[in-house]
Amino acid sequence: MALTVVRLDDVPVKDRFAFWWQAVAESVVSVDAFSEHVDDFWAEMRTVDLGALRLSRVRCSGFEARRNANRIRRANSDAYQVALSFRGRSGIVQENQETTLAPADLTLYDASRPFVAWSFPGEHGASGGSHDEISDGLILHVPHSALALPRSTLQRLLAKRISGRESVAALFSGLLHQVLAQAARMTRADTERLSGVIVDLLTSVLAHELETDPSPFVTDPGAVLVLRVQAFIERHLDDLELSAAGIAAAHHVSLRHMQRLFQKEGCTVTGWIQQRRLERCHRALADPLLDGRPIRVIAACWGFTNEAHFNRLFRKTYGAPPATYRRHLRYSQSQQG
Repeated sequence: MALTVVRLDDVPVKDRFAFWWQAVAESVVSVDAFSEHVDDFWAEMRTVDLGALRLSRVRCSGFEARRNANRIRRANSDAYQVALSFRGRSGIVQENQETTLAPADLTLYDASRPFVAWSFPGEHGASGGSHDEISDGLILHVPHSALALPRSTLQRLLAKRISGRESVAALFSGLLHQVLAQAARMTRADTERLSGVIVDLLTSVLAHELETDPSPFVTDPGAVLVLRVQAFIERHLDDLELSAAGIAAAHHVSLRHMQRLFQKEGCTVTGWIQQRRLERCHRALADPLLDGRPIRVIAACWGFTNEAHFNRLFRKTYGAPPATYRRHLRYSQSQQG
């Protein structure tokens, strides 16, 4: 189980602030940080490696962090991050949108774009070295490629407050909390499987927010239709007869109209189906319980009947051929227990 813990108790006081933000750069994302409590800074981070995802619980003194274009050029991160607040108050500014989070709130931001984030434990920003005077929350690191929704669509949600007390967001928040709480008892295979569950639930949270967003987006019937079609595809992904023409007919629109709407989002209907099915193959190859199932059988179950084509597509998407990916992952799992 890949669980790492970073604490500052054994680090010399004068080195703590620099040590902490170097650890944050390695586990979360690199930023320029400022604090009124550099001389008595305290922090702790517990990080669970979930394969493509990383989940970190961060408890620390008050701070302000800035990720600028220079930082992004030096260490780009093609990933979203989801912040969930447990204690204290925090906030983020990105894409001319600013939000403040209270406990149980969450927000999405893009680590490949500049942002300013801040956090303080009390109503007036009081902090310091006391462990009773800290902010507390989770940060989930999710690659852009893991989320089904297009980046152009998700941009509408960047740095907006989402209540984690109700609806699908409450389930998502509870799951993240439990993953951290049970991390020490999980195997590497457990966390690989959970990463898919987390991504699916996060996608549901974001789709729910987009559908209920009071912005002009919801008055655009085309954008809403794209979301509904994407949800339809997700529900029928295992139907190998699924086709763009059949999907258009099920939604009482012309195929040409539906294709045009998807093109505005930077993709095609067929490409979207292929992307989501490839993700299912990726998950199956990550599951040791399916090691007895040949790769060609897994691929065929999701409609990839041309083995050479599947291998090329998988390598292009995930950086390695499917057999190599499975072999290296098993080796990593055996090393980590």
